[in-house]
Amino acid sequence: MMENIYLAIPLAPLFGAIIAGFFGAQIGRKGAHSVTILGVGISFILSLVALNHHVFNGAAAYNDSVYIWMVSDNIRFEVGFLVDNLTVMMMSVVTGVSLMVHIYTIGYMADDLHNWPKESLAGTNAYQRFFSYISLFTFSMLMLVMANNFMQLFFGWEAVGLVSYLLIGFWSVRPTAVYANLKAFLVNRVGDFGFILGIAAVVMYTGSLDYYDVFAKAESLSSQSMSIFSGTEWSVISVICILLFVGAMGKSAQIPLHVWLPDSMEGPTPISALIHAATMVTAGIFMVTRMSPLYEWSDAALSFIIVIGALTAFLMGLIGIVQNDIKRVVAYSTLSQLGYMTVALGASAYSAAVFHLMTHAFFKALLFLAAGSVIIAMHHEQDMRKMGGLKKYMPITYWTSLVGSLALIGFPGFSGFFSKDAIIEAVHHSNIPGHEFAYMAVLSGVFITAFYTFRMFFLVFHGEERMDQHTREHLHETPWVVTVPLILLAIPSVFIGGFTIGDMLFGDYFGSAVYIADNHTGLAEVGKHFHGAWAFVEHAFAGPAIYLAALGVFSAWFIYMKQPDIATNMKNRFIFIYRLLDNKYYMDDINAFVFGGGSRTLGDRLWKVGDVTFIDGLLVNGSARLVGWFAGVTRRLQTGMLYHYAFAMIIGVLMLFAIGLIV
Repeated sequence: MMENIYLAIPLAPLFGAIIAGFFGAQIGRKGAHSVTILGVGISFILSLVALNHHVFNGAAAYNDSVYIWMVSDNIRFEVGFLVDNLTVMMMSVVTGVSLMVHIYTIGYMADDLHNWPKESLAGTNAYQRFFSYISLFTFSMLMLVMANNFMQLFFGWEAVGLVSYLLIGFWSVRPTAVYANLKAFLVNRVGDFGFILGIAAVVMYTGSLDYYDVFAKAESLSSQSMSIFSGTEWSVISVICILLFVGAMGKSAQIPLHVWLPDSMEGPTPISALIHAATMVTAGIFMVTRMSPLYEWSDAALSFIIVIGALTAFLMGLIGIVQNDIKRVVAYSTLSQLGYMTVALGASAYSAAVFHLMTHAFFKALLFLAAGSVIIAMHHEQDMRKMGGLKKYMPITYWTSLVGSLALIGFPGFSGFFSKDAIIEAVHHSNIPGHEFAYMAVLSGVFITAFYTFRMFFLVFHGEERMDQHTREHLHETPWVVTVPLILLAIPSVFIGGFTIGDMLFGDYFGSAVYIADNHTGLAEVGKHFHGAWAFVEHAFAGPAIYLAALGVFSAWFIYMKQPDIATNMKNRFIFIYRLLDNKYYMDDINAFVFGGGSRTLGDRLWKVGDVTFIDGLLVNGSARLVGWFAGVTRRLQTGMLYHYAFAMIIGVLMLFAIGLIV
């Protein structure tokens, strides 16, 4: 019975994607969104059934093969499911957020035809195609999180990358969208190259692709070494873990492979919410958590992870301060929060990382969909400098945005507070090299997050109205298909953290799904002082995080509501820092110059040497010249005079006679 349910969970959205994708013209808009919402809805309900079966009924982990593709040299290439408490939590979050996004998309994409040129056929059945893509995205993520082997993990890994490429560049008539999806695709290929090298190393040293087989050999891997460069020995387990994490750096957008994520805002807002909240960017966090039995044997890999996460959390938050596009502010907050999750992974607080992944999925989806609601009302204007005073026009969007903002900054009692504070405390008590730097980074990030979040909130919903007269006259709350998902996402954004923190962080919720070495005691130290959710809130007032968040909110209110001249003066006084942040540390320029320019220069040289000089010059034109020269020589032998031919015949007879004598 449960085996069929597990199989139906990913297949339901796949079925909807196939119907909407191949038969969109026949079933129309209503048919497309109905069949995909039905598929994801079924998947969500069945995920809750699986959650109940494993979490509340205490069922053992399910680990079995569904289909064996081939067996080569005793290595099994198969499709199989590993369903435990970690998996069912991820399945429920992915399908739940995806269902909200599907419903929201009906309202957001209703007038999508305006985004396509009338003379272009590119927009034909675009609405149906979009629903097919987001349903296919859900299927890909489910295959990733349900995998019990590295081959299926890699399939899901690449599938979410492919579908994200299709969705980011959905408005294919926009050059910026085409550039953004190509950028996402190429940057993720860099990470995926490291990822597949890591999988290759796993197979080389364990002879298996199955998770449990590999995990059972983790201890023996920790005592082995390899020689990558002559004369230098590397720990096998550290190399495997770092290579796998390079893949996570691409998918979960960690420095320096983060550059694709802000540009993914070129896609429609629903896909921004889906990519940033519950799918793709969380894949790397989930993967490292699933691989905890490997990572716990390599302090070098954990130290690398905690430093990369700390840099991402701090530096990306700073960029969010200077952004004026409402979606890009939320995008940089995603980068910063992914940094927090990565820091938790590096501190061996895997359950805290996944806990923040879960709470973040709800309030980040809420913030993106709320931003989309504002964009709809503003006739697709995204510049916050042209907004203001929207509170009285959009009360539902206002209050749900406030909930999402409070959850993001870690307001006491909200879901984000529990998960973020747990990470900060776990890092504080960690003994992984680099944890001191990470602690300062995540603590500074609390102030930065509160500042840019409420800068956005105040600029959009409070203060003077800065939109044009036509927009002001048509401002109103968005339709129910937009506001209902906002309300439904606001509920877990408030409550889910407090209700689940005890079991997920300090109980035995994850069981054997997460392994932590005895000497990695960061989160365990926090657990010694945990006496319930309310006591956790009270205890937080003894630390600096709450006061830093409050200072961030007050600073944003004072600067942008009371004394807006301060922002202008600070910008002019520290223009170098402003330009550095506004240009995103010039990383895009460096990538464009070094890698983009270098690739074009290399291609130009290869073209000139290989194509023009060798192929065209030597092989094609050279052979033509050789034939022409040979023809010219032989043509001179044909004079048409009889005595020339007679003389040639005599010479030939003499040569034959001479050869005969010699032989």
